[in-house]
Amino acid sequence: MSRFHPEGNKAAGVDAAAVDALAKQVKGLVLTPDDEQYDAERAGHQTTRRHRPDVIVSAAGPADVEAAVTFANGHGLPVAVQGTGHALSAVAAEGGVLINTSRMTDVRMNAEAGTVWVGAGVRWDQVIPEAVAAGLAPLSGSAPGVGVVSYTLGGGLGLLSRRYGYAADHVRSIDVVTADGRLRYVTEISDPDLFWALRGGRDNFGVVTGIEVDLMPITTIYGGGLFFDAGSAAEVLDTYARWTTTVPDEMTSSIALISFPEVPALPAPLRGRYVVHIRIAYAADTLGAGEGLVAPLRALNPFIDTVAEMPFTEGGSIHNDPPFPGAFESGTALLREFDSATVHALLEHVGHQAPVPHVVELRHLGGRLAHPSAVPNAVGHRDARYAINVVSRLERAEITDIRPAHERVFAEIAPWTTGGRALNFMNGENDAKDVASAYNPKDYQRLTELKAVYDPQNTFRLNHNIPPAVTG
Repeated sequence: MSRFHPEGNKAAGVDAAAVDALAKQVKGLVLTPDDEQYDAERAGHQTTRRHRPDVIVSAAGPADVEAAVTFANGHGLPVAVQGTGHALSAVAAEGGVLINTSRMTDVRMNAEAGTVWVGAGVRWDQVIPEAVAAGLAPLSGSAPGVGVVSYTLGGGLGLLSRRYGYAADHVRSIDVVTADGRLRYVTEISDPDLFWALRGGRDNFGVVTGIEVDLMPITTIYGGGLFFDAGSAAEVLDTYARWTTTVPDEMTSSIALISFPEVPALPAPLRGRYVVHIRIAYAADTLGAGEGLVAPLRALNPFIDTVAEMPFTEGGSIHNDPPFPGAFESGTALLREFDSATVHALLEHVGHQAPVPHVVELRHLGGRLAHPSAVPNAVGHRDARYAINVVSRLERAEITDIRPAHERVFAEIAPWTTGGRALNFMNGENDAKDVASAYNPKDYQRLTELKAVYDPQNTFRLNHNIPPAVTG
């Protein structure tokens, strides 16, 4: 399947003969900017920023990843990873080697052990049906099209999180190609330092080719959406803020302010409308208490109510995130509290009157998320009580308007923030302070020290980068 030109592949700053030699080593594709498939292979879910590498290796398996990293080392090139699903296409950098993992799609279910092993290119929608058929559910994200590996290594916040914690807390083993070009099988026993760093440090420590994770004994949840008109936004947000202080750990929820465009693809009741959308996922051993828990929200008279018992296979309908790629700008922050004062400050900038249309989502944290993992990892800020994300699509506003609008939102709510960020929701924030803010300070220091051990040349730097600590 390797792709190379008889006259020699052309890659800026890279010897064409070396690229041809690489293409002969791997089973997947090797592409340069001259190749017709180049743009498709470097494209991700986020189209605003695209890495333009010298060479793309679309890996068919771990051996291809080893060859790609070894090639990059031999030519002094940085390595970026293009995951699957919603994974970002690294940063908007020129040059280097981009490894696309989307073809690595093996899924190995072990229902007896309650685990599943997946290749680096697997999305949650490839795991969920098979798991539920075995009486189990993964700690998947709100969008089933999210890639398992990037989501999990960045923490992993989904529909069952308040009951079971972060997805990263339930990793059994990781197959990873480190900066020396070596494939390692990493567990708590085999390499506790690297195992700790990968779960939260994401692609800073290598290219993960497969991961084994726990599954949970869940097949049915009480979930769905409650939609309210814009005119009741303040009341709904205020009620939701109070309600989240009363619910049990089995209740995972979020609330979103959404400015829907006027497009035929949307259901008529939502088309061109500004709405408040509460997302419910109640995952208890028995679901009978769900209706009573949701009653205070229903009392606010939603114009759409889809909350009911549903199989976990239909969980993607709760958030109903768009499955297609797009050009968007986003920002994130973690909050220590959310109350009436926060609601008022937020609505000053993101209500239906806002000049830049946003999607603003507030996710309720706490529960099991607030507890340390049984096997420690680098996922930070477990004391945060909410995560807020602001997303604006470039099809609806200019980037020169969006960025200042986001800055105003986060400046307004700063008194309630922790100063931290959720790694998986970070978009363009990529300077050293931004990246460090995703971790607790002592953990970040340890990550830089381990980076100096496992990737001293910072080969894996086209990402939300953790640089190696300077020693001596």
